[in-house]
Amino acid sequence: MADKITSREKDYSEWYNDIVKQAGLAEHSAVKGCMVIKPYGYAIWEHMQAELDKKFKETGHVNAYFPLFVPKSFLSKEASHVEGFAKECAVVTHYRLKMSDDGKEVIVDPDAKLEEELIIRPTSETIIWNTYRNWIQSYRDLPLLINQWANVVRWEMRTRLFLRTTEFLWQEGHTAHATSEEALAETNQMLEVYAEFAEKFLAIPVIKGIKTANERFAGAVETYCIEAMMQDGKALQAGTSHFLGQNFAKAFDVKYLDKSNKAEFVWATSWGVSTRLVGALIMAHSDDEGLVLPPAVAPVQVVIVPIYRKPEELEAISEKIASLMKGLKAIGIRVKFDSDDNKKPGWKFAEHELKGVPLRIAIGPRDLENGTAEIAFRDTKAKQTITFDELINEIPKLLDQIQEGIYMKALRFREENSHYVDSWEDFKKVLDEKSGFIYAHWDGTSETETKIKEETKATIRCIPLDAKQEDGKCIYSGKPSTQRVIFARAY
Repeated sequence: MADKITSREKDYSEWYNDIVKQAGLAEHSAVKGCMVIKPYGYAIWEHMQAELDKKFKETGHVNAYFPLFVPKSFLSKEASHVEGFAKECAVVTHYRLKMSDDGKEVIVDPDAKLEEELIIRPTSETIIWNTYRNWIQSYRDLPLLINQWANVVRWEMRTRLFLRTTEFLWQEGHTAHATSEEALAETNQMLEVYAEFAEKFLAIPVIKGIKTANERFAGAVETYCIEAMMQDGKALQAGTSHFLGQNFAKAFDVKYLDKSNKAEFVWATSWGVSTRLVGALIMAHSDDEGLVLPPAVAPVQVVIVPIYRKPEELEAISEKIASLMKGLKAIGIRVKFDSDDNKKPGWKFAEHELKGVPLRIAIGPRDLENGTAEIAFRDTKAKQTITFDELINEIPKLLDQIQEGIYMKALRFREENSHYVDSWEDFKKVLDEKSGFIYAHWDGTSETETKIKEETKATIRCIPLDAKQEDGKCIYSGKPSTQRVIFARAY
């Protein structure tokens, strides 16, 4: 199994692809650019969904569902929005098929052309704001706090499983507010929700920041983001929260009557994360033996493997395992008994290591005699012996220990690969030789940002929210700058 995985040092991209394939997370589909998410990969996404959905509802949001299709005219109503997505749109032009005249194939019926083309949603702002016009009349209807779990389509020429596919799964929140202050508070609140989710649940340290105008979401006034570092030093945008101002309200004429009976345009936000977080999980934590999953998101947190030679030994071991599993399940641990008698223990160990199961427990005849079990940790490869009496109480503590350890390892990696530079030559040298996050001064112009990207393929990942005021000179233009921003090559 592990010998089928290319090492990170040899080819990081191939290493990633091998883990996705060998761990049974996803595969390419018959539709070019689209993927099939396999059960184990989807189980990881389900745990992400459940945790995020809980957080959304705790902050007052409710779920709804809106159409997959968006009339083309809707996209035309917000100029920067359509410009941002025009090249990624899949367009439906006909509504019927028919047999060819020779009866040999199915063809598009030329008489079934739509009066107006439909866009398969690349994002849902337009269809949702057209709907909100009917839902919002007065201040009593606000705030409107809605989330949607859905699929979207953005036509991609170069795809990679989970990270960039033509169709992907996500959630998109769309909220309406009476004031800009309320909308900004919502934008920041959801950024905090994403940051906490990434760090506490996925064990991925992130930097909260604001996107530059060049990198801002199409149609937004401001885009807030969380940026994570992968093990190859590249950045990955792990979530975004957008302050939309009144752009979409004005485009779709969404007004409300305030308490003085005056008509006002509402203020808007949108925010989302997608299945690319599964890719982030792989690239932030895994190793050359396969997945390394934080316990919070692992489909199986503990696997128990029996070690035996005789059927009567298995019977006695299975009885003990059943008792342990009952106790673990009672306290909410996701545990599996690997009772497959067609595979040897060594094969099972390798399989569960490949799939990133955080804790593995092996129990044999001698363990039964001693009243102990051997526990193996996926993240550190360490092993320890624990008594059956202690096991139920200790497993949750060990899982918490693993969760924290995985996070701290990723945090140390980010700190070791974050660099401060003050010259163009040093910038290029660090980018090519060390990679990682580069903190450098920038003059604040789109022109300079574009030139740096063209010459190095590095982009400004964000202007950190906690950035300190610091006088300096732009690494490229030499013009004055008052703070550092984060540059990196990215996915």
